[in-house]
Amino acid sequence: MQIPLAKPPDRAPIAILGVPFDDVTTAETLNVIGEMIQSRRPHYAATANVDFVVQAMEDVELRRILFDAHLVLADGMPIVWASKFLGNPLPERVTGSGMIPQLLALSEQKGWKVFFLGGSEQSVAIAAEKTRAKHPKLQLVGAYSPPFKPLLEMDHTDILHRINEAKPDILLVAFGCPKQEKWINMHYREAGVPFTVGVGATIDFLAGTFKRAPVWMQKSGTEWIFRMLQEPRRLIGRYAKDLLMFSRAIVVQWWQLRTKKTSPPGPAANVMPDPFGNFVIRAPGRLGATEAEAARDEWTRAVENGHVMFDLSETGFADSTGIGSLIRLRKRARELGHHFFLVAPKPHIESTLRLMKLDEFFSIQASVSGARFLTESTANAPVVTSDVQQNELCINWTGEVTALNAVELGAHTDSELTQATPGMTVMVDLSRLTFVDSTGIGLMLRLKKNLTRRGITLQFRNPSASVRNVLRHTRLEEYLLAASK
Repeated sequence: MQIPLAKPPDRAPIAILGVPFDDVTTAETLNVIGEMIQSRRPHYAATANVDFVVQAMEDVELRRILFDAHLVLADGMPIVWASKFLGNPLPERVTGSGMIPQLLALSEQKGWKVFFLGGSEQSVAIAAEKTRAKHPKLQLVGAYSPPFKPLLEMDHTDILHRINEAKPDILLVAFGCPKQEKWINMHYREAGVPFTVGVGATIDFLAGTFKRAPVWMQKSGTEWIFRMLQEPRRLIGRYAKDLLMFSRAIVVQWWQLRTKKTSPPGPAANVMPDPFGNFVIRAPGRLGATEAEAARDEWTRAVENGHVMFDLSETGFADSTGIGSLIRLRKRARELGHHFFLVAPKPHIESTLRLMKLDEFFSIQASVSGARFLTESTANAPVVTSDVQQNELCINWTGEVTALNAVELGAHTDSELTQATPGMTVMVDLSRLTFVDSTGIGLMLRLKKNLTRRGITLQFRNPSASVRNVLRHTRLEEYLLAASK
C-alpha cells in the first residue's frame, strides 16, 4: 500500500499576489517536515521573500512552481506585514537562514540524513565542516557544489546519482532563486528525497561567508538592510525595484478585496454529486477564512473523489484566505489527476484572480454544464497528434509539458518523428500547449539538436503567452522559435 503525501498544514494558505503562503509557525513547519520524512514520499518547499514574489509576477514557471509547492514559507517580514495589511495575518516569518539551523539540530536528534547541494565549492566544504563540528552525530551524507552552468547545461545525471547513492532525508539546494526552484521542480520526484528545499544564501551563512544580522534587526524586520550593506552593488537596485513593485501590487490587491467586503452573506455552501460522478460545490456568499475553514474537509473529500465544479456564481466576496483555499483544492486535484473548474465567478472575483495572475492556473467556465462538457471531451485528449502533408510533418502538442510527463511525451514524439526523412520540415504546433516547464524546454532542445543532425528542419510554431514567457526566461525564445538550419 502506497503511503500518501504528508498532510498539508491545517489552516488554508494565504494568497499574496498569487503566491499561496502557508499559515504556519517555525515549530509547525518542523512538524510538517517530520511528517514528510515519515511518509517517505518526495516533497518540496520554498522559502519565498519579496524578491521571489516579484520574480514570480513576471516568470510564469516560477509562479507555477510556488503554486504547486507542498509548503511555501514567508521568508521575510514584508510578507508578514503584507498579510496583516490584507486582513489575513500570517503568524510569523519562517526564514531559511533561521529555520535550517533548527532543522539540522532536529535532524541530529532524529537521525535524519542531510545533503548540501550548491553554493561555491569553498563555502559548501566549510559549511559541512562547521556543521559536523557543531552537530557531531548528524548524518551529513553529502556536500557537493556542481560546476557553475546554466540550468539546462548542468550534469543532472551526475547530481542525481550522488543524491540517490547518499539516500538523504533532507536535501538543501543552494543555487539561488529561481534556478534552485526550477532545478528542484525538475528533479525532486526522481531524486526521491522526502523533503527538498531551496535555501539560497543559507549555505554561506552556515560557512560564515556572510554573517546574519544582529538579533534585533532580525526581529524588527530590518535584516534586509544588513544584507544590502554586505553586497550593496548587487542588492541596492534589486531591493529598490522589488519593494516598489511589491508595495504597489499589494495596495491594488488590498483595494480589490476591500471594496467588496460589505457584500451580504449570501447562501451557504453545499456539495452535490452529479449523475456523471462529478461534484458540484456551491460556494458560500462570502468566501473568507471562516467559511474556508468550516467547509475544508467536505471540499477536500469532493476533490479527492472526482472532478469538481466550484460554483462561484453566488459569491460576492473572497479574501486572501478564501483564494488560498481555492489554490489548495486545485493543487490537490492536480496531484490526483482530477479536473477542478471555477464556474461563473462574479466580475470582481475574476478580476482579483487576474490581478494575482491565477487565471492562468484555474480553468474558468461560464456554467456547470460547460465545465462538465469540457471534462468529458478532454478525458482522453491525445498528447501528440501528427499529419504528413507533401514534404512537411505537422505535430501537435496538447496540454502541458512538465517533469511529470516529458519523458512520455518525448517517446510519443520520437515515434511520430520516424516518419521524417532528410530534407523534410517538421512543424510542432504549440497553440494547444497551455504550459511548459524547464524540463519541457530541455525536451525541445533535444529534439532540435537531433533533427538538425539528421538534416531535418524543425520549427516550433504558435506558442501561447505562457509558453513564450518560459522560453523568454530561459533565454531560448529566439533559438527555439527559429527554424533549424
